[in-house]
Amino acid sequence: MRRGRVRRRDDPRVSRAPAPAAAADEAPAPFTFPRVTRTEAVLLVALPLAVAACLTGLASTGELAPSVLLDPGDVVRYGLPVARVVHDLSAALTIGLLVLAAGVLPGQDAVRGVVSYAQWTAVRWGARAAAVWFTAAAAVIVLTAANSMGTPLSAPGTARQVLYYATAIDLGQYLSVSLLLVAATLVVALLARRVTWVGVACALAVAALLPVALSGHAAGADDHRNAVNSLAVHLVAVCVWLGGLVALVLLRPRLRGCLGPVVRRYSVLAAWCLAGAGFSGVVNALLRVSRPEDLISTGYGVLLLLKIAAITALGIAGLAQRRAAIPRLDGPGGGRAFTRLALAEVVLMAVTFGLSVALSRSAPPVPQTPVTWDPRHALLGFPYPPEVSVRTYLTGFEPDWLFLAGSVVLAGLYLAGVRRLRRRGDAWPPGRTAAWLLGCVLLAWVTSGGPNVYGSVHFSTHMILHMGLMMYVPLPLALGAPVLLALRALPARDDASRGPREWLLLVVHSRYLAVLSRPAVAGTVFAGSLVAFYYTGWFEYALFEHPGHLLMQVHFLLSGYLFFWVLVGVDPGPDRASYPIRLVTLLATMAFHAFFGVAVMGSTEVLGAGWWAALGGADTAALLADQAIGGSIAWGAGELPVVIAALVVAVQWARDDERRARRTDRQADRDGDAELHRYNAYLQDLADRDPSGTRPAPNRRT
Repeated sequence: MRRGRVRRRDDPRVSRAPAPAAAADEAPAPFTFPRVTRTEAVLLVALPLAVAACLTGLASTGELAPSVLLDPGDVVRYGLPVARVVHDLSAALTIGLLVLAAGVLPGQDAVRGVVSYAQWTAVRWGARAAAVWFTAAAAVIVLTAANSMGTPLSAPGTARQVLYYATAIDLGQYLSVSLLLVAATLVVALLARRVTWVGVACALAVAALLPVALSGHAAGADDHRNAVNSLAVHLVAVCVWLGGLVALVLLRPRLRGCLGPVVRRYSVLAAWCLAGAGFSGVVNALLRVSRPEDLISTGYGVLLLLKIAAITALGIAGLAQRRAAIPRLDGPGGGRAFTRLALAEVVLMAVTFGLSVALSRSAPPVPQTPVTWDPRHALLGFPYPPEVSVRTYLTGFEPDWLFLAGSVVLAGLYLAGVRRLRRRGDAWPPGRTAAWLLGCVLLAWVTSGGPNVYGSVHFSTHMILHMGLMMYVPLPLALGAPVLLALRALPARDDASRGPREWLLLVVHSRYLAVLSRPAVAGTVFAGSLVAFYYTGWFEYALFEHPGHLLMQVHFLLSGYLFFWVLVGVDPGPDRASYPIRLVTLLATMAFHAFFGVAVMGSTEVLGAGWWAALGGADTAALLADQAIGGSIAWGAGELPVVIAALVVAVQWARDDERRARRTDRQADRDGDAELHRYNAYLQDLADRDPSGTRPAPNRRT
């Protein structure tokens, strides 16, 4: 008799006989609640706990008290913070699940590029969380509009006012953009079946957080650039941190056998998130608290201290995870120990989120409004600088903490990669390291030194900022070959998942980069940005609004880096153009810069006139004279990096010819000059077929 496999009673493949019909006089079975595990119970408690922390914090600062003039009612006053808590927690869960699916969870290698079961589960749950996020974001727009206008939801005409707020008011527009990005995240997550599209959904979800940073106190702060930038970094870091941890707890039953590597990868990500959240939180707190006494004498300060204590406790818990729980993951009971500590962290993070929402809805000790007594200070976000000179331009300092910290991180990561190569015995050219570090130093100075101080004060000094971001910073960064270093230093994944190295390889070998890396396309983006920026409303928008200014900085950096990466870079990527085409592209760019500079010098229209008028510049002749100086700077200062790049291309061309010649000589030594003999034989064959009888003399190698 053939022996069959014993199946468990709970196996869904086991057939069951139909239950006998209940007797007519038998009472129906009583209702019972579904069984909830300990993990599910803790996760369910996290949401009301975060809401309770938020409402308690708002009550302590008096923000829940009815307004004296225009009170929107209890539904709006209590509903808005609750909606914000649900919004933030669902955003964190969406981002955490998508981040894990895109770069942490193991993949599968049966069908290339398709998500594995664990990744598919994370994306499916991420789509559900995105649906909750979308609903909460819509509720936040409605409640924020009612709260701003001081009208209850039941008031006549509320729907029309909410629509006007969402489409015509700046803060409402930012929230609407965030809502649209959340909707795009939901659609892509529902349709994503390949890891690449999971990465797209993840990028959309992170981008949806950025407009939220512009809708709180930071948008109207005195130093609004640092306030908005630090809040954006804080939101992204905290959401990835909390969402990733909750996602790990939810997915743990599906990660048997690979929980250890997954948790170790997340642990590295959480350490970066802790550093980002801590740094951005310090910057944000310094902009809202002026004296140490404010921390204990104001309700806002007390909430801030509680949040600092909670984040510190989370850091200690994460350290305990790395030292105690993670090394035991592969042993018996290791998964349960990790889950217990992770659930404690989730509860603490929920309280932290509630306190964060309460802080965002409370008035800080330092008024978050522009300086009214000095219009120029209010426009710039810092005191109007002294008269510009060579000394003040070189020594001026007004930190942009986002780019300053980014420069330090880029330099540190590069040095860490070089150190890793040297430890395993691989060499790395010191010239590339020096070029990269020079680019990082220039980036820090351009974004926090004199160009940042005076970049919005005069057109001429703004042009120096432009040239620095677009030409002087990207050239040494491209010569540093960061992609090649990263590919040699980063470890490769062995479980079909995509880590930083795999995503980097995907980008540099993608069809999109193959199109962008053509010299004609890169040169058009590089040179066309000048016209698109200065001769449209983008220039004035970048001067007045921080999103436009940040977009300007990022675009100039990326377009300049792409241009020089295509022409002088040595990183792996799409096939590079020949050296003559590169030189022609550089010469064409130099000519266009000269043409642009001459056009600006001869212009009779003041570019960005509204901004200079707001700063008090009413003399049109003086503004045009300064604009002419800016045009001469664009003409003259833009030539030096192009000349340096042309020299680099010429050197690379000569070295490439030398390498080809040496390679040909070595091949000839190995095969006895077989290529030359074949060529001479070909000429001899042509001579034999020539009816005139003339025979060309065969070539001889000297």
